[in-house]
Amino acid sequence: MRPFPWACLFLAAGLLFSGAALAGEIKSLGAFKRWDAYYYTEAGAKVCYIASSPTREEGDYTRRGEVFVLITHRPATKTRDVVSFQAGYAFKADAEVTATIDGETTFKLFTEGDTAWAQDAKMDQAFVAAMQKGSRMVVLGMSKRGTKTKDTYSLAGFTASRRAINLACGIE
Repeated sequence: MRPFPWACLFLAAGLLFSGAALAGEIKSLGAFKRWDAYYYTEAGAKVCYIASSPTREEGDYTRRGEVFVLITHRPATKTRDVVSFQAGYAFKADAEVTATIDGETTFKLFTEGDTAWAQDAKMDQAFVAAMQKGSRMVVLGMSKRGTKTKDTYSLAGFTASRRAINLACGIE
C-alpha cells in the first residue's frame, strides 16, 4: 500500500475541522490496503473518516495540489457516509464532475471551490453502497482553467476501513 500523504492528511484536516479541533488530535484507526481510517474530537463529539488518494492522476496540467476522497461520519449531527473529493485545483463553475464505479454506476457531483460532493444524503448512501461492491472508481473533473482531469481510485480496503469508522463512531 502506498502511504497516505501527510500533506493530504493535514489538508483534509483543514477541510473537516472547526477551530475546536487541532490536527494533533487526529488518531489513526488503521490502514486498509488503499484506504486509511481516522477519528478526532470536535466540540466534544467524535468525527470519523476514511481517506484515499488516486492510484493514477491524468490531465494536461503543470501543477496540482493534493488529490483525495473522504467519507465522513459525524454522529453528533446525524450525518454519515458524506462523500467528498478534493481535486487539487479549483473546479470550473458549473462544470460537471462525475464519479463512475467499475464503469457501471455514475454519480454526478456538485462543486464548490476545489471540492466536489454528492448531491444529498440519499446519494451519499447509494455512492457508498456502490463503492463497497466495486473495485475501481474514476472521477472526471475540469479546472477553472478548462483542464480536464481523470483520477482513478482503487476501492481495495474500502469496506474494511468503513467498518473501522462505523465501529469507532458507533454506527450500525
